[in-house]
Amino acid sequence: MDVPEEDTNSPGWVFKSEGGSCVRPSRALCGTARGSGLVYCVNKVKGFRMPLNDDQSSDSDSSRLSESTVSSSDTEYSRQSFNSDSSSKPSSPASASPPKVITFDELMAATRNLSNWTLAHEIAVNANFCIKQEDYPQNSFAGTVKQIVHKAFWDHLESELNEDPPEYKHAIKLFEEIKEILLSFLTPGANRIHNQICEVLDTDLIRQQAEHNAVDIPGLANYVINTMGKLCAPIRDNDIKQLKATDNIVELLRQIFHVLDLMKVDMANYTIKSLRPYLWHNLVDYERTKFQEILEETPSALNLTTEWIKESIEDELSSISDESSSCPGADSSSKPIISPTLVLNNGYLKLLQWDYCKTIPETLITDEVRLQELREKLNQLKVIACVSLITNNMVGAAVVDVPDFTDHLKRISLPLLEGMNKKSFDLKEALNAIGIQICSIVNKSLSERGLPTLSEEMQSNLMGQIAHIVEKNNPVCSLIDKRIQLFMRSLLALPSFQKCMPTMPGGLSVIQREIEFLGSQYASIVNFNKKVYGPFYANILRKLLFPEAAMEKTEAETSSN
Repeated sequence: MDVPEEDTNSPGWVFKSEGGSCVRPSRALCGTARGSGLVYCVNKVKGFRMPLNDDQSSDSDSSRLSESTVSSSDTEYSRQSFNSDSSSKPSSPASASPPKVITFDELMAATRNLSNWTLAHEIAVNANFCIKQEDYPQNSFAGTVKQIVHKAFWDHLESELNEDPPEYKHAIKLFEEIKEILLSFLTPGANRIHNQICEVLDTDLIRQQAEHNAVDIPGLANYVINTMGKLCAPIRDNDIKQLKATDNIVELLRQIFHVLDLMKVDMANYTIKSLRPYLWHNLVDYERTKFQEILEETPSALNLTTEWIKESIEDELSSISDESSSCPGADSSSKPIISPTLVLNNGYLKLLQWDYCKTIPETLITDEVRLQELREKLNQLKVIACVSLITNNMVGAAVVDVPDFTDHLKRISLPLLEGMNKKSFDLKEALNAIGIQICSIVNKSLSERGLPTLSEEMQSNLMGQIAHIVEKNNPVCSLIDKRIQLFMRSLLALPSFQKCMPTMPGGLSVIQREIEFLGSQYASIVNFNKKVYGPFYANILRKLLFPEAAMEKTEAETSSN
């Protein structure tokens, strides 16, 4: 599914989710010299335009996609698989290449592959993925220029039609363009309506009629509107009715083009919806193949991924070293055995605390937005769990009989914590507000039951403890964070998380429903990522964990060549 090159700086068709936020399916690669190789960089863009060409159809896209897929088995992370030779697989990672100078054409080829790769992934995994039409911002310079130019064109057309005799040159060109757009909406086999459109909107015949001043412009426009009514989606029925109620012929032509643009978007979204099941069925092989092509064009395209896995190995070695030092009888001379699966899972867990100001590993670019949203929601849930734990410890007897206290807590906390991951967000102020609300709910419940309300000192202590959550290394926050990490680690270790969830650690019952839902989304992202990039991870882990075996393999390949 090759996406044509387009200028991403100007308005047009952008990919969006139903929530209105811009989806970032496209990234641009750039190579910069550093040391002995190229550094893989990712530049974020706000959207990716994809005009709907007449030549583009779901059938042609599907055939190209089918041709690009290959059959390959998923890699298991065992010592045996890391020492086996996977280079014979069609989609296995390319072996290490010597540094080379990348040309502009190679860079553009890698960028196109990356655009196709991210776009295919977004279409398949995001059920809300769609195309929406955007224009220039209101009162912007470019928007003002566009408005002036368009007004000049339509004013000129109106003056031509009002001449005596009328001048039909530009009007005929518009009908010629309308004819091509209508034909692009037709499916293969719609011969009757195809022939009818070509017959009624025959521009050669219209020109002959214009020479004799016998063109029926309103009649042609009426036919176009009726044809649009047959081809449009039901959501456009009101737009068609408004067209029929328009008397001014110039304004009518202007509105016809506006509705045709909306119909193009509808057709593109219908094509995406039709393509999604087929794309999902072939997505693993397709993404792996596309990433292999990127790797061949840009050999440094796994640098960040390698660093990510290397950091995870170092963390695991540090953990093993700490455990050994705490056990006097342990044999410190033996080489520690590290599980590749554990290394990879620990790397995935780090993504839940990732600083997204930094570039994410290349193999996770397609899910960066989803992982960032998961991290933000988990941070909100972590604060709610901390507040609940503090409240229960300090005034547990007072809230035990408060009906639906946990639901009250979530209802007042979530709106106040909205956007807490932004730099401008004042978490301490939000926690103070939450503390005030909790004291109010508790005092109200105590008063209704005829019991004494919380003392000023108790309220002050409770609000102070809640406000201290914002401090670094806060013990309550650290405890809840460890338990969330424990739950997520247990979730990744399950062979099938859909059948059963791991036991919820203590202190997280207040957010159990929400964290299980987020955990399911997180595990789905991780498991799919393992399926796609398993061979690439295996190659990296083999080199980092078993350098001797990797060196022997390289020497054997060199001698055979």
